[in-house]
Order: sequence, then C-alpha cells, then structure tokens
Amino acid sequence: MRTRIKMCGFTRAEDAHHAIDSGVDALGLVFYAGSRRAVTLTQAIELVKNWPPFVCRVGLWVNPSVADVQAAIDGNCVDLLQFHGDESEMFCQQFSRPYIKAIRVGTDINQLQQQLSGYPSAQALLLDTQADGHWGGTGQCFDWQVWPHSQQPLILAGGLTPANVAQAVRQLKPYAVDVSGGIEVQPGIKDHLLISEFIRETQRADI
Repeated sequence: MRTRIKMCGFTRAEDAHHAIDSGVDALGLVFYAGSRRAVTLTQAIELVKNWPPFVCRVGLWVNPSVADVQAAIDGNCVDLLQFHGDESEMFCQQFSRPYIKAIRVGTDINQLQQQLSGYPSAQALLLDTQADGHWGGTGQCFDWQVWPHSQQPLILAGGLTPANVAQAVRQLKPYAVDVSGGIEVQPGIKDHLLISEFIRETQRADI
C-alpha cells in the first residue's frame, strides 16, 4: 500500500503549490496561535483559494474553542480536522468534518496503548514525539521501537526528514508520514528542494 504524505505548517502560497506539484496528498494549516507556523483564518482562506481538487486541506488546532473550529469549517478552508491537544473524543467528533487525533509518544507503552484506544471515531491517529512544553513540531524522533499495532490507520510524525523517511517507512509501514520542520529553512518557510526530496524518498521506500 502506498504511504500517504502530509506536509504541515504552510504559510506561503508558493510553498504549497510546489508541494502540490511534487505529489503531496495533504497540506496542513496551523490555527494554533502559539505555533511559529500559525496562520489566521483570513490567511488560510487566501492560501487554499487556488488549491486543486483531491488535495486534502487539514486544519490543526490545540485545545481550541468550538467557535474557532467551526469558523474554519464555515470558511470552507478545511476538509479534515487535526487535534493536537487534550481534546476528548466527544469534542473531536462533534463537527461536520472527519478528524485525526495526535498522540504524544513517550516511554510509557501502557499509557500509549490506552491513549490509542480513546478515539475510536478518529479517521486516523497521528503519533508525534512527547516533549515538555511542546504540543508537536519539536523536530525530534521518538523511539520507533515502541511503534504500536492498531486497527486504525497510524500516521508517523516527529523528526522526519528526507534523510530518514525512507527508513521509517520500511521499518514501520505507517499509513502516512507527516513532516513540517524537516522541509523548512525556518518555521513556516519551506525549502522546495527538501519538499521534493522528502516526497521522492517516501515514494522510493514504497517500491
């Protein structure tokens, strides 16, 4: 099965269109104001204006209000919701869009399995590195030896780059990979060469 590719934290139209032309499956927009890659709703609506069909538009939040999520839905700039905070399943599933839930991976395997079982309505679960004071986007890999088994699709995030994504895909066989900092020159500013290399290395691992 082909590994899907999501790239997150876009703030510039030229970066998004290069990723689309290179073959990305999904692009993420960060609505969490505490992120260095955050965009406003107005910016997001402008960014997605000329994105073609069949490219999934993902909105990312950390402990948002219902009104904030609904505003992005009403603005028609998101197809899929991604929650990175302490949101309950009840909160996540109340909207008119499917969602994925980020799970922060540390060293407690039992806790990880318990967290994974807490969102049966999620379209997929995203595994990211646990780090104090951070909700994600740390640029750090977690220990891939703790990669769990799950009936739900699993998305690998945390510290991925063109240099290690092929190994990750071969070793873990995730449904999808998610990258942000690993394709940047600075937060929110993507490197077009790294975008192309990341997609190429992911596809090479699938062969």
